[in-house]
Amino acid sequence: MAGALLFIKEELQISDLQVQLLAGILNVCALPACMVAGRTSDYIGRRYTIILASVIFLLGSLLMGYGPSYLILIFGRCIVGIGVGFALIIAPVYSAEISSPSYRGFLTSLPDVSLNFGLLLGYVSNYSLGKLSLNLGWRMMLALPTIPSLVLVILMLKLVESPRWLVMQGRVGEARKVLLLVSNTKEEAEQRLREIKVAAGIDEKCTQDVVEVPKKNRSGSGALTELFCKTSPPVRRILFSAIGVHVFQQVCGIEGILLYSPRVFERTGIMDKSKLLLATVGMGISQAVFTFISAFLLDRFGRRILLLISAGGVVVTLSGLGVCMAMVEHSKEKQFWTLGFTIVFIYIFVAFVAIGIGPVTWVYSSEIFPLRLRAQGLGVSVTVNRITSVVVISTFISIYKKITMAGSFFMYTGITALAWWFYYSLPETKGRSLEDMETIFGKKFQVGDSKEAWLEQQIVGDKDSLK
Repeated sequence: MAGALLFIKEELQISDLQVQLLAGILNVCALPACMVAGRTSDYIGRRYTIILASVIFLLGSLLMGYGPSYLILIFGRCIVGIGVGFALIIAPVYSAEISSPSYRGFLTSLPDVSLNFGLLLGYVSNYSLGKLSLNLGWRMMLALPTIPSLVLVILMLKLVESPRWLVMQGRVGEARKVLLLVSNTKEEAEQRLREIKVAAGIDEKCTQDVVEVPKKNRSGSGALTELFCKTSPPVRRILFSAIGVHVFQQVCGIEGILLYSPRVFERTGIMDKSKLLLATVGMGISQAVFTFISAFLLDRFGRRILLLISAGGVVVTLSGLGVCMAMVEHSKEKQFWTLGFTIVFIYIFVAFVAIGIGPVTWVYSSEIFPLRLRAQGLGVSVTVNRITSVVVISTFISIYKKITMAGSFFMYTGITALAWWFYYSLPETKGRSLEDMETIFGKKFQVGDSKEAWLEQQIVGDKDSLK
C-alpha cells in the first residue's frame, strides 16, 4: 500500500484526507475482527481460524486489485482489514501453543519475521510494478497478496491443530499425538501434556483419550469477565503488561513512518517516484534482516533486554531524524547531506524497531496469558494495538503539517523514552513454561529491584531449559 498510494492519489485525484482514510481504514476494520478472533479460535480451533483469515484476506486483495473506484478500494481494504485482524491474533497464539519452551521465542517470532519479509517483497514488487502503466501498476501491487493467501490455505489443511486447544476440548489423545510430533523427546511431550491438563482443569493422572471438559473452558466463555471484572492480581498485571507493549509498539511511530516513508523522502529532495520506491526497498531490507536476527536472539538473551536495547536505539535515531528534518525545513537551500543522513537514520530506526519492539511485542503478549484466557486476552491486546495504529496512521500527515515533520519525530522520541521505563519494569519470560506465567507475574516486582528479579528468573528459566 505504501507504494500504491503514490499512484492511487495521482490516478483517482484524491485528497490527503482520503489518502489517510484509505491507509487507516484497514486497522479500523481489523478492530472488530480482533475482538471476535480469540473467541472464534476457542470455538472452531486455531488451524481453521488461520484458514478463515486467509480466505478473507484473499477476497479483499482481489477486490482491491480490481479497484475501479475509490469506494471499491475502501470496501476491499475493509475486507483485508478483517483478515488482518484475525491473522494478528491467531498466528502468534498458534505458534506459541505448539512450541517447546526452549525454542518458543524463535518460533513465536516467525510470524513477524515472515510479515517483514512479506513487506520487503512488497517494496521490491512495488519498485518493479511501478514501471507499468499508471492504471495497471498499483492494481497489480494490491492483487499480488492473493497468491500467498491461497498457498497458506492449502498448507494449513495439512498441518496439526494446537495441542492446547485440543486439551481444552477434552481431546487428550489427539493432543498427545501432536505433542509427540512437536516435542524434542517423548518425556518432554508427556511433561508438557501433564502441565496443559492441569491448566485446563483436568486431572494430570487421567489416562483417558477423551475426557469431559466444562463448556466454558471449551468455548472460552467467561474469559473477558475474568480479564476485566473478576481479575486476580497476576492476571491484572499480565493484562496491563500485554496492553502496554502493544501500545508502545505503535506510538513510536513505526507504522506511520513505514506507510508514509515516500513523503519523508520527498521532504529531503527525492521527487522521482522510481527513486522513492527504491529508497523504501532499502528500508524493507533493514526491517527483514534485523527481525530475522531478533528471532535467534530471543531465546539467547531474553525478551526484556531486547526491548530495552530496541527502545534506546529508537530514541537516538528518532532524535537524529528530528534534527535532520529541522535542518531541511528551516533551510532555503537544498542540502544533500541531510538526504543521506535522513535515509541512514530511517534505516537504522527501522532496524532497532525490528530487533526488539516489533517482534518481541508479539512473542511476549502471546505467551504470558493463562491458557483459558490466551486467545481472548491477546485479542484485547491486539485490539488496543490496532486502535493505536489507526490513531498514528490517520493523524501522521495532519500532525506533521501542524507541528512540522521534525516536531513529529521529536514527539515520538519522547513517547519512546517513556516506553523504555515501562519495558524496564517487565518480568523476563525466557525459557519458562506457558503454564508458569501466572506464578511469574504473581511475584512482587519493583522497578528498583528489577535487576535481581530478572537474574532470579534467568536462573530458573535456564534450569527449566536444561531439563
